[in-house]
Amino acid sequence: MKEFTFVGMRATEAIRARRSIKRFTDRPITREQIEALLDAAVHAPNHRLTQPWRFYVLGPEARRAYGSVVAERKARKLENSDAATAMRANVTREHEELPVMIAVAVVDNENPEIREEDYAAAMMAIQNLSLAAMEMGLGTHIKTGAVMADPAARAAAGVKDNERIVAIVNVGEPADVPPPKKRDAAVGFTTWMP
Repeated sequence: MKEFTFVGMRATEAIRARRSIKRFTDRPITREQIEALLDAAVHAPNHRLTQPWRFYVLGPEARRAYGSVVAERKARKLENSDAATAMRANVTREHEELPVMIAVAVVDNENPEIREEDYAAAMMAIQNLSLAAMEMGLGTHIKTGAVMADPAARAAAGVKDNERIVAIVNVGEPADVPPPKKRDAAVGFTTWMP
């Protein structure tokens, strides 16, 4: 396994070294490690100090239930019933076997400006969590998408009615670390105004 830690790295090096890890070893992650990751997350900037984030650490049953929802959504896209059945079983099992799965939610706010600020704060919290995971030799995979609003997914994660899931973060010891993907330089996205 390739070493995946940034102890002693500068922050910019750690940012460039972060990868989305899709395969994890079966090494257990301790509650103390998870709590340390969440403590790093809550140090993200958040306008008005709203602290909008809520974290749901999913145990095996909750991971299986959430995986079942994802699996059903994927299986519906398949025409072959055998393939759909296999998809349901595989995706459900993959979720259940994840070392750690954290649903990151934000408290809904009726004010559109605060709602956007809170979403941005939650995503910054996830970046903090991801970089803290690297420092521990762990990896993360941040998952977003339409499934976050699925009532069955919300129920599986235990998210309250006044909250919305913004991402699922899978955490564990990387089984392998993918190579970096090409990124365009910031200059191509930058306009300097007089």
